[in-house]
Amino acid sequence: MKVDILTLFPEMFTPLEESIIGRAKEAGKIEITVHDIRNYTLNKHKKCDDYPFGGGAGMVMTPQPIASAIEAIDPEHKAHRIFTSPKGETFKQSFVSRLISYDWIIILCGHYEGVDQRVIDLYIDEEISIGDYVLTGGELPAMVITDCLARYCDGVISTDSLSEESFSAGLLEYPQYTRPQEFKGLKVPDVLLSGNHGEVDKWRYEKSLEITKKNRPDLLK
Repeated sequence: MKVDILTLFPEMFTPLEESIIGRAKEAGKIEITVHDIRNYTLNKHKKCDDYPFGGGAGMVMTPQPIASAIEAIDPEHKAHRIFTSPKGETFKQSFVSRLISYDWIIILCGHYEGVDQRVIDLYIDEEISIGDYVLTGGELPAMVITDCLARYCDGVISTDSLSEESFSAGLLEYPQYTRPQEFKGLKVPDVLLSGNHGEVDKWRYEKSLEITKKNRPDLLK
């Protein structure tokens, strides 16, 4: 899978060089390229924002640098293009199977008060939000989406691990334990030490159901 990210602040994406995602990139399981929108502006001062028509607080990202960047990277519109925006549909685990089917995704990160609407109308296929709150820019949502998709690229994480995660089966994940068997007076549940896989599976399902009822009852509807 190939992911191109368009941003005014490329230095924010260093976390994608670390841990599982970093190793997946090195192994060629996913290709992630971050592009600085300022490199595409025609303004000699690298300016990429201006005051909004109609007045109001803040600045709006101008259309020319974004359009030029997208046209340079994907001139034939072969990529699926996403704009990270609080106005978009809320990102869910169920989105992954759809988005991972694309060989190539472009993610546009807004900033300030957003981007000129004509960019969205002309170049964007869908808007995605990561929650009902507003951030200073689209960089963190772009990292969230990229991280989530990268985990489902072939060979990045084992299939068994993915199948037992929260949301994968409609429930939140059960509690996990490791050594030592007792820590500060708290012991690992006996069932996990029993070697009885049927009882372990039953315990895990019951705990998943209990946690889901408590924290996310909406998932059970």
